[in-house]
Order: sequence, then structure tokens, then C-alpha cells
Amino acid sequence: MGVDIVLNWYPLETIFYPMIKLLFTLILLVSVLNLRGQFTNIPVTPTLFMEGEVSTNISERDMAISPDGNEMYFTLLGNQNAFSTILYKRKLNTMNWSAPEVVSFSGRFSDLEPAFSADGKKLFFSSNRPINGSEIKDYDIWYAEKVNGKWNEPKNIGTPINTERDEFYPSLSSSGNLYFTAAYEKGIGKEDIYISSLKNGSYSDPIALDTAVNSKFYEFNAFITADEKMIFFTSYGRKDDLGGGDLYVSLKNAEGKWQSAKNIELLNTSKLDYCPYVSPNKKSFFFSSSRHTLKSSYDKPVTYQELLKIYNRASNGSENIYWISFETLLESLK
Repeated sequence: MGVDIVLNWYPLETIFYPMIKLLFTLILLVSVLNLRGQFTNIPVTPTLFMEGEVSTNISERDMAISPDGNEMYFTLLGNQNAFSTILYKRKLNTMNWSAPEVVSFSGRFSDLEPAFSADGKKLFFSSNRPINGSEIKDYDIWYAEKVNGKWNEPKNIGTPINTERDEFYPSLSSSGNLYFTAAYEKGIGKEDIYISSLKNGSYSDPIALDTAVNSKFYEFNAFITADEKMIFFTSYGRKDDLGGGDLYVSLKNAEGKWQSAKNIELLNTSKLDYCPYVSPNKKSFFFSSSRHTLKSSYDKPVTYQELLKIYNRASNGSENIYWISFETLLESLK
């Protein structure tokens, strides 16, 4: 029996029927919002992201969520940066994700730092894979295209972006402009953030962002918002750096010029805090950190079993992915 037929038996159908229709509508709306909104229960303080599923006692860093919210990509890092692999998880329903898997094009060479194009059809990343043959080279920017739901073999983005030096951490605006990290001889500092504009299907010669962003120290791993009005990045060596490298933000003014970068005090610690990322729906802010909860002394001797439990936690000093409400973060900057 349909809902309409059942309700016709009751004299209060004029009251209950609209209520049931509204309930069904709300359930559907919540399901759609959960699908498009990526995540619910977003924390208002920096919190381990999906502890035990994404952030574990091994090292994980970076974050990239597909524009439709159905996939997430991140990097699994070996000890002492020996090897890095791009993993992904698929959304199964409004509450659950699949177990992590190595993405189809990764697992042989060191791949890291995935970043989606605005339409979700391309996934950019950094890799030391060879262009031809099998000899491992320096790190370049690569991209894979999704066709019929599967990633094609990655392509090297080529010149003028890639050089004989390393290029890292691609981030793309809605117009296709590419921001990345490099340590070039004629750079502003020891490592800088560059932009290569996409014009008529081709990338322009990279230009270092001005000194409102770059300094004589280290600037790296920048995330650009889709409208290119806000850029998040990490810097190491500045006077207000808490120690291991801090997250900063710079905003463009009405004339389109970058303003002096500001330390994001809400997020930073004495450890390395880096790899900023804003979810496509602008609800969540992700970053990576080597912060931990390890103690340097104890009130009484600890046992071997207790130490194993402590050292096998996600907060054991390994790289982890954290997240926080993007709205909360923006409020802290005012």
C-alpha cells in the first residue's frame, strides 16, 4: 500500500499527511546535504581527523576532497620520508567511508600532495616518477585525468612549471591557475610559493608571489581558494613562528594585491603545522601536523605494555591530519 492509501483511512489525514510528507522531505534533504557537505559534526578546535581510519599511528598528511564530496585523497608517508603513497576513500553512505586503498596510479614511486581541478576531472600531485624509462628523478607536478570513472595514466605537466629542481604541493583556482612550491636559485627566499597562470590552455612562466607572502625564509605548501582571494601556507623562520613551521594566511585587497601574511595562532604549535586545505563546501579546514601528546617523564615507572599502547596512538609524534570548522578559523582571524 502507498502512503496516500493508508492515510485515507484516518480522519486526521489533513493533519498527518502534510506532516509525513514534510518528514520525508527533511530526510531526503539531510541525505543530500550530508552527501554534498562531506562531513558533519565539524569540530571547533583542532582535532584528529577520522582517528584510526585516516589519522593513525603511521604518518598521514595532505587532504583532497572531490568536488562532489564522494572521495577523499591523502598521503601515507613512510618513516624518514622514505616512500610516500596516495590513498583514497570512497563515500559508501551518509555515515560511512570505505577502507583506504592505494589509488590506481600510485604505489610504485613516491607520490604525494593530491589536489583536484575545479571540475574534479583532474587530480594533480607531486611525484619523483620518471618521465621515460625507470630512473627516479626530482619531484615534478603530475596530473591524472578521470575517464569513465577511472584515472588514466598520469602525465607530467611539463615546462615551464617543471624544471630540474623539485616542484611540490599543487593547488588550483577555479580558473585553473596553478600555485606550487619550489626552491629556485633566483627566488625570494630559501623556498617560495609560485603561480603559473592558465591562459588559452597553456601555463605561463611561474612567478613568485610578492613579499606579502614570500620572505627570505621558507614558504611552502600553499592552498589557494577557488576565487584566489585567500591563500594559506606554511612558513618557517619568521619572528612569530612558534618553532617547527607555522600556518599563515594572506588576503587580497580590493586592488587585487596580497596583504601581509598573518600567523594563524588558533592552529599553530611548536611542531610542524602545514599542508592547509579547505573543503569544497567551505565548511572544513584541514591541515597536517607532527604535534603529539607524548610525555617526557612519568610520576611512576611505566610498563612495556603501557608504552606500546602510548606509542601506538595516532598522537605519537607521527604526521597526522587535523581538521576544524572553517567558519571558526575565519572568526579567529578577525
